[in-house]
Amino acid sequence: MKLQNLFLWRWAQDIVLRCFAPIINFLIKRRLNPNHLTTLGFLISIISAYLFAKSKLQLGGFLMLVAGTFDFIDGKVARATNRVTKFGALYDSTLDRYSEVLISFGLLYHFVREAMLTWESGNSDFAIITAIAVSVALGGAIMTSYVRARAEGLGLQCRAGFMQRPERVVFIATGAILSYFHEIMLAIAVIVVAVFSNITAIQRLYDTWLSEKDKSE
Repeated sequence: MKLQNLFLWRWAQDIVLRCFAPIINFLIKRRLNPNHLTTLGFLISIISAYLFAKSKLQLGGFLMLVAGTFDFIDGKVARATNRVTKFGALYDSTLDRYSEVLISFGLLYHFVREAMLTWESGNSDFAIITAIAVSVALGGAIMTSYVRARAEGLGLQCRAGFMQRPERVVFIATGAILSYFHEIMLAIAVIVVAVFSNITAIQRLYDTWLSEKDKSE
């Protein structure tokens, strides 16, 4: 099994596609502008970030999944209605980055506030460590996207990696929803994303180097 399929397996993607097929077909028939779907997904991400900041983790996680679904649907609608444009791709990628930044800020605010509230009791280590992990995860997410964009700008293929945006969304959102049972579930999800998103960035850098090396030989 390839590394990039390690977390979000092909069969899981197929199941998601079947579940949302009626919605996608409805949107295609109405010939909605894919950029409008992208914008709606971004607006939902803003609400999700706000809910995280207000410590409403389960609802924030649910809306994060909904926003991620729109990110999945808009591309399908664009291809089916023959509305794939370079600006649409740029617009989608830009709002994706802003969504991740805002959601990370929402999570960061939550954990920093938790650290402040538990500081006097000496139980703030958990919140502090998780807040640091959120920052590291955001850095890894940005670098994962940057390495790909920079490599493709230089004419090189760069799609490797096993912690791409869909996996990041699923991990963080699921961790937030499962925090209903214990907040450590969200902390574990954030730490996993922090570690593997940076590994993905390094993997993409390495694979790009190999690709260029193979061309020169």
